[in-house]
Amino acid sequence: MSKNLTGDLRAAIRSIPDYPRPGVVFRDISTLLGNARAFRRAVDELVQPWPGSKIDKVAGIEARGFILGGAVAHQLSAGFVPIRKKGKLPHETVSVAYSLEYGLDEMEVHRDAIDAGERVVLIDDLIATGGTAIAAVDLLRRIGAEVVAAVFVIDLPDLGGAQRLREMGVTVRTLVQFEGE
Repeated sequence: MSKNLTGDLRAAIRSIPDYPRPGVVFRDISTLLGNARAFRRAVDELVQPWPGSKIDKVAGIEARGFILGGAVAHQLSAGFVPIRKKGKLPHETVSVAYSLEYGLDEMEVHRDAIDAGERVVLIDDLIATGGTAIAAVDLLRRIGAEVVAAVFVIDLPDLGGAQRLREMGVTVRTLVQFEGE
């Protein structure tokens, strides 16, 4: 990925200091999504290196992962699978609990969303500590998916989430890194 691309994407992301709590800088991709050129470039990069590969499904984590995941799935001619917060899906689901900084949460996926052995790319806007992404990989694997990769626009490498995914045997692709939290 070119230095120019990284700089362009970084410039399209709004940084909000002291949100959601003092000392944290929130990386807001809504500005990137609203910039047609940056959004297109981000999706094109997230799709790499899979054009021509057999990717059956793209799984997006609620909510920004839905926006990115739908666009990536379209580019790959793959299906899209939403991973939602507990209680939001209408059919039979499989769920997993995971830790957040302030407690536990649960996410779920339809039990029949993926056939055993299907190749899946997981997508979300940001990887920090990795708790949500690790839980999503676990969930996908439980229903038979082969998780080919996890892709994110933003990596906060100081928090170690991308490395934790790699230790699980998941290929990780990120477009922009921000130091710190």
